[in-house]
Amino acid sequence: MILCPQSTEHPRGKQCQRLQVAKMSASDKERTPQLLFVKALASRGRLEAITQQMGYHPQYLDSFLRMQHYLLHMDGPLPFDLRHYIAIMAAARHRCRYLVNLHVLQFLRVGGDPQWLRGLDCIPPKLRKLSEINKILAHRPWLVGKEHIEKLLKISEQSWSLAELVHAVVLLAHYHALASFAFGCGCEQDMCPEGRGLLKLTVPGSLCFCEVGSSCSQDLLHLNRKRSLDSCVELESLRERIHRLQVESETREEMRLPEREEGFDGEILGPADLSCYVQDSNFGYQDFAQCDENQTQIFRVQDYSWEDHGFSLVNRLYSDIGYLLDEKFRKVDGLQSCAMAKRQGCEHATFKRGIWNYIHCMFGIRYDDYDYTEVNHLLERILKLYIKTVTCSPEKMNPEMFERFWKQFKHSEKVHVNLLILEARLQAELLYALRAITHYMVS
Repeated sequence: MILCPQSTEHPRGKQCQRLQVAKMSASDKERTPQLLFVKALASRGRLEAITQQMGYHPQYLDSFLRMQHYLLHMDGPLPFDLRHYIAIMAAARHRCRYLVNLHVLQFLRVGGDPQWLRGLDCIPPKLRKLSEINKILAHRPWLVGKEHIEKLLKISEQSWSLAELVHAVVLLAHYHALASFAFGCGCEQDMCPEGRGLLKLTVPGSLCFCEVGSSCSQDLLHLNRKRSLDSCVELESLRERIHRLQVESETREEMRLPEREEGFDGEILGPADLSCYVQDSNFGYQDFAQCDENQTQIFRVQDYSWEDHGFSLVNRLYSDIGYLLDEKFRKVDGLQSCAMAKRQGCEHATFKRGIWNYIHCMFGIRYDDYDYTEVNHLLERILKLYIKTVTCSPEKMNPEMFERFWKQFKHSEKVHVNLLILEARLQAELLYALRAITHYMVS
């Protein structure tokens, strides 16, 4: 099912007839999280742990869902099976089984070859060539140069087009950053033995949830037509209803696909060791400050920025993705969490910029107009350690670290910090990759 954003233009000025979502008035803002959850349920048949966590900030969740839906399910340079396999490759770099399992199922649903799930040795050479840039972007993006772009675009039977490469780069950066969020918020730990993400029966705030039946699209239409007559349930009832829907969803899913897909010779696919999707598994993050000065240079935003350079390039080669990415960056920048800043005795914007610039600094990106001594004043040591671990080595995270860092944070504030990490890391990887593409194009 395709969920069309409200801003999408359609022929003859009509909205998509497959699913119409009425515009919300100001009085509906309190119900935004529920409506977004219903959209996610209608699209995926389940309420993923990542979606639940982002539900604490519904204005961001809306833009996230629309961008990810466009990236994976709408028209684009790459076939649908390749998109999900690239997501698997990206998530596997950080050993994020949660995301790998989600996209193994999606890969099979869109007709992907089950043999590919045996690992990189069983995929087409063209796709395998992406492993090198996947490795570098995930751990040391400052090493990406035009030579890597040339290697992928070199004319041959396995060459990539510029549009395909940009689509692939956005997928890689998105899922590297999403792996950080998954580990940072504990989604990776919320896995049941079969590898399915558990539905935690906790929701943001005291939400109400309208009845959601098996026919999600019909319920949405009913919700829009008779919103004023819908009866909402309290939290305990909400938990029961979500749980029931999850059970029904998994029952339907089991009827479509076995829990563990088998190959033609009976061998189990989706191996326990994710290293089969990874090239050079020992390659990891290295402190930028400790890198050889002859091999690395500081990335100065004044010379190449998202606003002035990256946005226009990515939007030109992969239509409209630039707008969706830019909206996400703006949404996370607009999130308000004054309590965090007040505890540090500073303005919210100052505290948020300190986190953003600290993350970019770890990847060698510097802003000439920023005083980096502020970072040590704004961010406590335990918070800096948490941010660095989630950003650079998320696979080293554990639930205790999430509970321990800044105990005075509310859960929604911790999610806010992880959203900043997600978007700052995503933008950092995109800046390095797009700059390398720019150098290739002008050389």
